[in-house]
Amino acid sequence: MKGKTVLPAVAMTAVSMVLTLAVVVMWLGTAMPWPVALVVGLGIDGGWLATLAYERRLAAQGDHSNVVTGVGWSFGLIATGVLIAHALTAEGSAGAWLAVAWLPVAAKALWLVHGLWERTALTGQALDAIQGIQQEARDEAAVARARLRSEAATEETRLTAVTQAGARVAQVQAKTANTLSRAWSTLETTRKGEGTGRALTSVTTRVTPGVTPRWELPVWGPTESVTQLALETAPVLTYEALDALVEQIRHSETPALSYREMASRFRSAGHSASEVRLRSAWKRMVA
Repeated sequence: MKGKTVLPAVAMTAVSMVLTLAVVVMWLGTAMPWPVALVVGLGIDGGWLATLAYERRLAAQGDHSNVVTGVGWSFGLIATGVLIAHALTAEGSAGAWLAVAWLPVAAKALWLVHGLWERTALTGQALDAIQGIQQEARDEAAVARARLRSEAATEETRLTAVTQAGARVAQVQAKTANTLSRAWSTLETTRKGEGTGRALTSVTTRVTPGVTPRWELPVWGPTESVTQLALETAPVLTYEALDALVEQIRHSETPALSYREMASRFRSAGHSASEVRLRSAWKRMVA
């Protein structure tokens, strides 16, 4: 991994030094002896190489010097300036020299990138640990998303089932209410009919002479169920005892209780009698 950043920097630095030395010798060789031009070129490259080596030593120790870094950039800019000046004064090949004039600055930038990589590089063990943590976080997030989606789907299914069941119950209740309403209307029409009243009176007169029949529709309301134990243990009342109990319960308060109140107290006291017998005793006592 380290070679991916250091090798390009080393290669570009070497090319830049060779180009700088060649340009200095070619450019200054016409104005001074070529050994002198060679010394000047080697001075520029040597200064650049020395500052680079010192900067790399400081980096290896974990230190940094702005002065050394500035000197290194100065040598890089001098080399670039030499290449640009030679390109501007060259005849017939100015474009080619300008195309390579940026190499010293680029080499310095690559060394900067390599230094940043070294300061942020991690060992293989640390990288494996980071990858494991990231993978664990991704797994937990995926499991949480799957759990939320599953819970949402379950809740949606439950709400749909409850809604459908409620709709069916409402339909049954509406149908039952409609049926009861029609039955109630039929009973009310029958009760109010003149022919029905005369027919019922003619029948009951022969059974209970001197008693005016009183016909009432059944009252819809809450009922209280009698336990099976009470039904089994309650004694069967005779007509006389049943009439006496009905009369006693009916006149236990003033004004006299209605049939519903009397029946409720009768059964709450533990007495047992069919609805037909109890209502017949009520009618006899009222009469």
